[in-house]
Amino acid sequence: MITKRVRLSVSCLSLTFLIAASMPVLAESGAEIYRTKCTQCHGTGVMNAPKLGVAADWAERKKKGAELLTANAIKGINQMPPKGGSMHLSDKEIGSVVAFMLSQLPGDAVAAKAQSVPVATKAPPAAVQSMPAQVAKAPAAAEKPKRVAEVAKRKSPARKAKKSKRRNRQVNSFNRLMRPPSQRNLPPTRDGIHDASSDGTAALQHPKEAFGPMPKSNSGNRVDWVAALEKGIVNPRFDLEDDTKKPIVLDLNIVREVKGSMPDVVYPHKQHTEWLDCSNCHPSIFIPKKGANNISMASILLGKQCGVCHGKVAFPVSDCRRCHSKNKPKVAKK
Repeated sequence: MITKRVRLSVSCLSLTFLIAASMPVLAESGAEIYRTKCTQCHGTGVMNAPKLGVAADWAERKKKGAELLTANAIKGINQMPPKGGSMHLSDKEIGSVVAFMLSQLPGDAVAAKAQSVPVATKAPPAAVQSMPAQVAKAPAAAEKPKRVAEVAKRKSPARKAKKSKRRNRQVNSFNRLMRPPSQRNLPPTRDGIHDASSDGTAALQHPKEAFGPMPKSNSGNRVDWVAALEKGIVNPRFDLEDDTKKPIVLDLNIVREVKGSMPDVVYPHKQHTEWLDCSNCHPSIFIPKKGANNISMASILLGKQCGVCHGKVAFPVSDCRRCHSKNKPKVAKK
């Protein structure tokens, strides 16, 4: 029997799955579903998703109980779409994922492991039984100083600092504006852009001070630059040589239909052409012809298409609703 497989885009992070159209979908385990469908958000903490195994992220959520957490995951909550965008999953399978993620919390993981490890009932080999007690314990005693040294090394301040730096670097390192709070809007002497050894660098204004009166945003450098432009707080110069030249603003929205449960994408030309000339994007980044641009979240996250700017000098794609803003019409159930 030949099985027909269909490739679908199921979430804002462009996850894909295969559906066997000519046979029933077999139920997957919670761990397997998490590995294939949930790691993009819950493995990295993107969009404030609670990370797997991080007790602090789950402290308040755990108090709600698995039943309510499962209901929220099925219906969708905050920036998480219903069932994480994997609408083919059953409610029972979503519940198994929630149960798996709860079982990975430090206390629960230890308890689950203790229950799953059988108690040894076999007697030790005769050779070991016949050994004097002090001889049998000698290897363990010899290993103890080594283990103590290893634990001390793991807990050393230098190791912790290195681990913290590596963790911060791993937070979508390809997307420069998706940084942890401690790394946002650093002073010029620490931002990695300016020369920290220069005396003049220390005299530059701190970004947090400069951005203080600006309209606030929840991503990037925490400034809503479009709102700042509309309110006249900033006045970008359109031409380097002629300060009187004004941009040609094109008030045109392009709607891109998206497969799956996510809302369609609306691309507003107005907000872009107030800053940029058409030649910045056409035709080298986008071919101005319908159907000529094969756009995906994967390519955007890798710095192509919209990702040429977003995540580098424009807000990152951590807030799905910034672009996926046009809801699909509801289809009446038959």
